[in-house]
Amino acid sequence: MITGKMKSKVDRLLTTLWNNGISNPLCAIEQISYLLFIKRLDDLELEKKKKSIGKPIFSPEQQHCRWCFFKNLADSEEMLQIVRDEAFPLIKNLGTNVRGAYTRHMKDAVFLISNPALLANVVQQIDDIPSEDRDISGDLYEYMLSKLNSAGTNGQFRTPRHIIKMIVELMLPGVKDIICDPACGTGGFLVAAAEYLGNLTSLSRKQQFHGFDFDSTMLRISSMNLMLHGIENPQIEARNSLSQDYEEISDAFTLILANPPFKGSVEKSTIASDLIEVINTAKTELLFIALIVRLLKIGGRAAVIVPDGILFGVSKAHQTIRKLLVEQNKLDAVISMPSGVFKPYAGVSTAVLIFTKTGVGETDYVWFYDMQADGFSLDDKRQPVEDNDIPDLLRQWKQRNSQKIGTNKAFFVAKEEIKKNGYDLSINLYKEIEYEKVEYEPPKVILQKLRKLENEIQEDLNDLEELLG
Repeated sequence: MITGKMKSKVDRLLTTLWNNGISNPLCAIEQISYLLFIKRLDDLELEKKKKSIGKPIFSPEQQHCRWCFFKNLADSEEMLQIVRDEAFPLIKNLGTNVRGAYTRHMKDAVFLISNPALLANVVQQIDDIPSEDRDISGDLYEYMLSKLNSAGTNGQFRTPRHIIKMIVELMLPGVKDIICDPACGTGGFLVAAAEYLGNLTSLSRKQQFHGFDFDSTMLRISSMNLMLHGIENPQIEARNSLSQDYEEISDAFTLILANPPFKGSVEKSTIASDLIEVINTAKTELLFIALIVRLLKIGGRAAVIVPDGILFGVSKAHQTIRKLLVEQNKLDAVISMPSGVFKPYAGVSTAVLIFTKTGVGETDYVWFYDMQADGFSLDDKRQPVEDNDIPDLLRQWKQRNSQKIGTNKAFFVAKEEIKKNGYDLSINLYKEIEYEKVEYEPPKVILQKLRKLENEIQEDLNDLEELLG
């Protein structure tokens, strides 16, 4: 999350690009991403050399393409020539497979900075922005979205990094998992899963991470993001996940982590027929649940962020999707999140649904958790605060047991009770409300106080009348 000095630096960088002709925010972030990518490659090269691991990224003939070389050039014309004509083509064709996804997405990438003085200025500013161990471009993208008119209305806002990390820790990806995000955006979920697995194993994971998106900018950013986190040939594909053109993908993944678009609607004629057979709707948040069930292998797990409306919506489509999870699969958990999690981009209340694809049911009890604080203020500023339920959520999730013992925040609800309530998954429907006993004074004492108050009012009125003559 960009705050304070970092926000000022990004504002200045954007202003510099806007004042020099690159006024489209998405074009701006692409240019920033390319330069950040080149900078991060240089950081990785230094790490490799320091630890004496892996093959060098830059050949002896390419050393002048490194950030540490050209950033110090006094001749801005020479800097532009190196970046535009050599370093940028180098990152466009980076990867072990020249026909891989990364190369496909970078094929149409264009370096738009043509002014030597502008490039020198931008390079200097980017050099002052810390990029080590950051979700490449993700935080910048999240902040820039606040400047787009479409932000928050077309589902194009990022999931906060601490929420992504929370979900990954809930799901505990394994080294044999085939992981997918069907609405991957900048690749935040896939990066977090790769980071988690990076702490467990050094095995090759080239075929383990898959992401779909139809936005070419996001495809490029997520591909760069994953490559910088050790995925040499990321399986990021240009797909409209709900389209009938991609019905062939099913039973393919063992773990899906996703935050699909909210409150969207698609043209019914374009929706995959097998999804329409499951749920007859044009609402994206409902269609993505049906899609995720289709994409999972039997026994595969999913954690999906959904708007609260999915939990209690009364339409036939809402009830159908909840019944699908409870009756035909295994709904493991419903985690209610506070409404400010996605501010300043959206104030919608959300929840995390965790389920396992079985095809035959097996829901016995559903675990609920009422998360009321996430460690940040729930206003547009989203400043760090002490209140944070995430550590307790993770602890209680790991300690849940078959005896169905719960607390005020975490508890189990039997499938039969959920069924009796029309498959409503609203946490407040099942949460026990604790009432505090209130002691009232005896009626005579209250009456005496009222009379005393009345006398004081009358005295004040008399004084006012005397002042008015």
